[in-house]
Amino acid sequence: MSPILTRPVREQLEHDRVIRLLQARYKRKTDVIINPGSELNQSVTIGDLVMYPDVVVFAEGAKKLLATVEVETGESVNALEAQSQWARFCKLKVPFYLYVPTASVEAARRLCAEHDIPVAEVWTFHTTYDQVRFTMIYRSPDAPVVKYTPAPAKPVVAKAKPAPAPTPAPAPAAKAKPEAKPVAKLAAKVAPKVAAKPVAKAKPVTKVKPKPVVKAKAKPAAKAKPAKAAKPAAKKAKPAAKKRR
Repeated sequence: MSPILTRPVREQLEHDRVIRLLQARYKRKTDVIINPGSELNQSVTIGDLVMYPDVVVFAEGAKKLLATVEVETGESVNALEAQSQWARFCKLKVPFYLYVPTASVEAARRLCAEHDIPVAEVWTFHTTYDQVRFTMIYRSPDAPVVKYTPAPAKPVVAKAKPAPAPTPAPAPAAKAKPEAKPVAKLAAKVAPKVAAKPVAKAKPVTKVKPKPVVKAKAKPAAKAKPAKAAKPAAKKAKPAAKKRR
């Protein structure tokens, strides 16, 4: 937390954004607490002073302090900030990490050398499109290693430009009709060029052999049964009895 109270709004927004990114960057087997803007979430005690660094790193599951981090902008890299905060954070028995804009690197190095501030690491940050990139420019040989997780890069989605309205195609010009030539001359020119195609020879017709007709065999006529002999006629009637005299 910087004592500079007149920081421009744009720089303050960038300052708080970097702090939140560092919280995710150092959150690997550690507990990270941040103090963006005017928030007072976690303090450290230096002698009789209670101070609020921008980022405070603790051991995972314990309140053992591992490191303090301070983020500066172009307006806050000055001698007042170096004496009032950087030098005091370095009095703690933990590493102190300093993050400054790329344009303020030389000023930060000069202030650390003039006031004999043993910074563990000095990093720069700059914004490219929607991403913030960090670069280490100095590391003390006595500084312990604090593992951090690189911030995931956000994919840049290009907005599709609206397709331009199609331009109407020009109407084709009407072709001039050729003048009609005399029919007789045209027929005379065309007639000798057209050769009569020979008539294709007709293929000989193959004779179809008639299939032999299978004659149906006549069934033998049924034999006539012999007629039965006529029964003899009834015996002649007996002669009438003679009349008695």
